[in-house]
Amino acid sequence: MDPELLERISARRAELDELEEQLAKQLAEVRAERDDLAVAERVLERMSEQLADERASAAQSAAGQVGGQAVMLIPHRTSGVEEATLPPDYQRILAAMRQAAGPVKAREVGQVLGVDVSVRGKLEPLRGKLVRLADRGWLRKLPDGRFTIRL
Repeated sequence: MDPELLERISARRAELDELEEQLAKQLAEVRAERDDLAVAERVLERMSEQLADERASAAQSAAGQVGGQAVMLIPHRTSGVEEATLPPDYQRILAAMRQAAGPVKAREVGQVLGVDVSVRGKLEPLRGKLVRLADRGWLRKLPDGRFTIRL
């Protein structure tokens, strides 16, 4: 055989061996990173579940202490529960809702209450209170996001 041809074959084999080592190293790095991502995903799922559980329990137990007894700060509307049992902020919201001619958006309630409605961070807490009142039966939330007083 031709010695030059054998030398070229040996050189190419050496190049391929080096490339194989590089690819094996890259493959190992990729697999390690994928394993890390799988662990991170499991941790994130666990943390999300814990956070959801904490939020759910906080929403269910939005309770304060009165005389050593747990009471809901925003009670469900029933025949024996008066509006006067609500915290003052919520009473003001219901009064503003009564002034409205019909269903209103949180922004409109905020304007009546003097909330800076141009700042979303100030409007969202009000929207949360409206939703809480709707969840407890004091208001009704319509599918379009507006609220109205329950009769």
